[in-house]
Amino acid sequence: MLSVFRKLFKKEKKETQEDPMKKFLVAGLGNIGPKYHNTRHNIGFRILDALAKEEGLTFETKKLGDITTYKFKGRTFILLKPNTYMNLSGKAVRYWLEKEKVPLENLLVVTDDINLPFGTIRLKAKGSAGGHNGLKDIETQLNTSKYCRFRFGVGAEFNKGRQVDYVLGEWSDEDEAAMPERLDKGIALIKSFATAGLSNTMNTFNGK
Repeated sequence: MLSVFRKLFKKEKKETQEDPMKKFLVAGLGNIGPKYHNTRHNIGFRILDALAKEEGLTFETKKLGDITTYKFKGRTFILLKPNTYMNLSGKAVRYWLEKEKVPLENLLVVTDDINLPFGTIRLKAKGSAGGHNGLKDIETQLNTSKYCRFRFGVGAEFNKGRQVDYVLGEWSDEDEAAMPERLDKGIALIKSFATAGLSNTMNTFNGK
């Protein structure tokens, strides 16, 4: 009888252990607080908020960020909005990677990019921070630039020396009108990243 219980326990334990390769951390970058809510720099937050709304998810404030979990096609998505402010995003990303035991290759960072026209999306497996303080801190905290990033183009319609004002400024009416379709595309990219893989997702979405 004891051997039967042991077998049942082992079976139950095996079933409850999640395959780490099917677990993904999606970190949307932004700044907390009402003054930053609708700014270009907060597109990472906005895309995760749109995904959460579509799937009926609720974020909960936990250590270093707001967190919610989403399951889709056998994958578990941990959605993170760091509450450390943009320049210290890496602290939250590293903490949740380690806590949830997510492999580095299953990290996806969602961020704004002034080098891409508005709404253009680009998935990359690695790269430089490109002057982006959030990405720079993640690279410092993880001690590598080899992590996947989903860049959302915000354009560069600013005069010399006005970059900070631009990214911390709110979207134009024209951009807002186009935003729903772009958010849908971003949500689809995130789901594809975890289900179809990096290469297939890059081929499907990059530049679209």
